[in-house]
Amino acid sequence: MMPAWLHKTAEAEFIMKRSIFHPTHPVAAIAICAAGICTVVSVNLQAKDIQVGRYSLLVATPTEAQSELLATTLTVQFPGRIQTVGEAIRYLLQRSGYRLAAAESIGPDTVALFALPLPAVHRSLGPMTLRDALEMLAGPAFHLVKDSVHRLITFERCVADQAAVQVTGINLEMEVVQDDD
Repeated sequence: MMPAWLHKTAEAEFIMKRSIFHPTHPVAAIAICAAGICTVVSVNLQAKDIQVGRYSLLVATPTEAQSELLATTLTVQFPGRIQTVGEAIRYLLQRSGYRLAAAESIGPDTVALFALPLPAVHRSLGPMTLRDALEMLAGPAFHLVKDSVHRLITFERCVADQAAVQVTGINLEMEVVQDDD
């Protein structure tokens, strides 16, 4: 027969083996399953996310401005040497990845737009997207035309605006002719 003190030690050892850390205990089984699920989920997150701190993750995808260059947000104060709308547009496009289309492919209305003086209210722009800044400099009579393949931009006169100008031009010519009589 075992001495009483040895019997109690064996019993304590048996109880320790059946503690909550034993894999057959229901709480331990649930904890192991939860840890496994968390590991699988965190592995999936790490495939597309980058952990930058203990509790912070960044998505490992390009920003909208990196994907769509004209969506870059900017704030600009034009230097004093910029005097025309065309110079301001070229200044905005300097580091954008886009450039202005060749002068041969630009219509006469657009050439006239580029020669206009830069309004004082447009000397300081932003914060706004590059697309919005370009469209604002051109005004509502023109719309932005983008060639993404060659990274070229230009402006075209709006069709509705051209028709209105032609009608107004005809009316003005008729008034001038009538005044001469």
